[in-house]
Amino acid sequence: MFAAGAEERFVRPAARWVRPRISKEAALGLAKALALQPLAACVLANRGFTEAAAARDFIHPGIELLHDPFLMRDMDAAVTRIWSAIRAGEQILLYGDYDADGTASIVVLKKAIEILGGRAEFHIPHRLTEGYGMRAEIVERAAQSGVRLIVSVDTGIRATEAVSYARSVGIDVIVTDHHLPEAELPPALGVLNPNRRDCGYPDKNLCGAGVTLKLVQALLGRSALAEGRQAALLESFLKPVAIATVADIVPLTGENRVIVQRGLSGLRSVRNPGLRALLAVAGFDEGECPSAHQVAFRLAPRINAAGRMATARDVIELFLTEDAGRARALAERLDELNRERQQVETEVVEAILKQCAESAAGRESRALVFSGSGWHLGVLGIVASRLVERFCRPVFVLSDAAAREGEQERCLAGSGRSIPGFHLLEALESMPELFTRFGGHRQAAGVTLRCERVEEFRRRFGGFAERMLTEEDLRPQYVVDAEGSFAELTEQCVQQVLWLGPFGFGNPTPIFLAAGVEVAGPFRASADGKHLTVPLRQDGRLLFCKAWNFGDRADLFAAGAKLDVLFQIEDDPFSRKRGYGSWCVTVKDVKAAGGQ
Repeated sequence: MFAAGAEERFVRPAARWVRPRISKEAALGLAKALALQPLAACVLANRGFTEAAAARDFIHPGIELLHDPFLMRDMDAAVTRIWSAIRAGEQILLYGDYDADGTASIVVLKKAIEILGGRAEFHIPHRLTEGYGMRAEIVERAAQSGVRLIVSVDTGIRATEAVSYARSVGIDVIVTDHHLPEAELPPALGVLNPNRRDCGYPDKNLCGAGVTLKLVQALLGRSALAEGRQAALLESFLKPVAIATVADIVPLTGENRVIVQRGLSGLRSVRNPGLRALLAVAGFDEGECPSAHQVAFRLAPRINAAGRMATARDVIELFLTEDAGRARALAERLDELNRERQQVETEVVEAILKQCAESAAGRESRALVFSGSGWHLGVLGIVASRLVERFCRPVFVLSDAAAREGEQERCLAGSGRSIPGFHLLEALESMPELFTRFGGHRQAAGVTLRCERVEEFRRRFGGFAERMLTEEDLRPQYVVDAEGSFAELTEQCVQQVLWLGPFGFGNPTPIFLAAGVEVAGPFRASADGKHLTVPLRQDGRLLFCKAWNFGDRADLFAAGAKLDVLFQIEDDPFSRKRGYGSWCVTVKDVKAAGGQ
C-alpha cells in the first residue's frame, strides 16, 4: 500500500515506554478494599483512582452520576423557549452536522421533542455543496416557511453571521455545541456549551450529542411524565449518544463513561429497526454487545460514510423509520458507501505517499500539509489520521474545494489531525488571515483557504510546530499500566481488567509489561504477511499472541529469542463464537530483553 521511499523519508522512531508511577503498596490497598486482582488494581491506581469509592464508581458507573443539566449556562432559558414552542405548536428547525455526532444529536432531540408533543424538522448540510456550519441562506429559507425557533446541534458556536441574520428576521436561535468558542459568542437566545468560558458545568468533555442529551434530560425534567418514564426514555437515548461519543473521540471519562458504558450495554436489546439493521450489516449477532473499539471501527464508519460520500439524511431516516424493510435497505446503502469510502481513502493515501517518495519538501518539518487535485473531501480527515499514525506528526490534507454559492475564487479545503501535545486550533488561530473558514479543537480541525495561500500555510504551520514540539514529542509513546506475568492471567483477572472498559480515548486499553518472555516456536503469518500469531512463554505459561501489523518486524520473533513485551488483553468475540477462549493477548511493542 505504501509507496517505495516514503518510509525512508519519515522513519518512525522507536517508541518510548513510560513505566507505572504508582507504588505497588497503593495498588494492593485498593485490591484488598475492592476484592480485585493485582493487575486490575494497578491499572486503576495508575490512572488516579486510589480511593476505593472513586474506583468503585468507575467500575460501576450509574445513571445517578450524571450531573444536573441546569448546571450548564443558559440551560434554563433554552428549556423555557423550547417548551414554549412545544405548547404553542411551533415548528422547530434542528440544524445539525453530517457526522455521527451531529446525526445522533438530531435523532435524539427530534424524538424527544415529538414525544413531548412538539414538532421538529431538521437540516443537515451537504458536505460538498454547503460545507460545515450554519449558513444564512438556510436560515432565510426557514424564515420564509414560518420557523421562529432554530436549535443547532453539534454546530453553531462560531456561526455569528448566521445567528445574527436569524435575529434580524425574527428567529430565536439556541446553540448547542461542544467545539471551542471564539472570544465572542454568537448572539443567540441561549448557548449551551460546557467549553464557553463563563460556564461552570463540571464536565467539559461532552461531545455534541452529549450536550444534546443534557438538553433532553432537562426537557424531560420539566415535563409531566412520570419519573419512571423519564428514566426509561433517558436510558433509550443513551444508545445513539454512546455511539456518537465513541465516534467523536472524546475522553471516555466522567459523564462520557456513564453514557458509553450504559449505552453500549443497552445495545444487547435493541428495538429501533434502523439500529438493529445497522448492527446486522456490521456483522453483530442479535443480543451481542459491541465494545467501544468495535463501535469505532465497525459502526461509526458506516454512519459517517453517508456524510462523507453522499448525504447524511440517510442516517436520520435510518434511525427514525419504523419500517424494517426500509431500515435494511438504508443500512445496506451505508455499508456500500463505507466500502466506497475505504477504496477512495486508500487511493488518496497512496497518492500522498507517492508525493513523499518523489519530493524532498518538508523532509525536516515537524508538521505536514499535503494537497492534491480531485481528492474526495469526505475522506480527508480519515486520511490525515492515517498519516499521523504513520509519521507521528500533525497533518493537514487539502483538496480542491467543491464550488459553493458565493465563492468565486478557487479554494482548497481539508482536515487536520494532531498528536498529543499539539493543539491544532491554537495553531490555526495564530494565522487566521490565511483562511476563509476554519474551526475545530485540539485534535481535529478543518480549513478552507485560497490556493495561493497553501505554501504560506505549509510554511507557517511547520514553523508553529517547530516552536511547540521537540524531537521527543515526535516519538510514539506507550504508557504502561502495570508490570505483570503471564501466570497472573487467570479468568478472574482478565474479567476484572475488562470491567475497566469501555476503552478508548481518555481511557485506553491497559498496557502491561512482561519481561524476559521467550519466543516458544515459529510464528504464523497472515496471507498478506502483515499480521503474525506468535507463541510466547513466560513463567511456564504459553500464550499464542496476536501481533497486528508486525509483518515488517517479523525478525524480532526468531524462535528462542528473549523479549520484553508490551501487551494488551482484549475481548475476542470471534474466538468465543468458535468455542475457544473469550479473550486474547495482543502485542503492542517488543524490545530485546533488558534493552532500553
